[in-house]
Amino acid sequence: MSVVSLSLFKAHIGHDEVIESGALGNLASGTDELLQHYLDTAEERVIALLGRPLSDFTTIPASVKQAILLLAAHDFENREAFLIGVSGSETPNSVVDRLRPYRIEVTGRVIE
Repeated sequence: MSVVSLSLFKAHIGHDEVIESGALGNLASGTDELLQHYLDTAEERVIALLGRPLSDFTTIPASVKQAILLLAAHDFENREAFLIGVSGSETPNSVVDRLRPYRIEVTGRVIE
């Protein structure tokens, strides 16, 4: 279960504008499973970037939740491995920037 609710993610991507409930038969209900999958994979990536489990936090910081939303929305908008004919740059409020204060940094050699 993701720390970001499915309803928050739907609001973030404007889900109701994409597929209305009951539209196209069962497509709208099947979309919930796909959106939850995007949240789950985004959370896994955030855990890997942080270098620690989210259970380490008493309360999940809003910046961590926002990083999950950004990654999940990216997967929702870009379903293929490659983007062709698109140029861009990382925004100042990127995922890495949002996670940096909470990341466990490991540098050098650990002496046993």
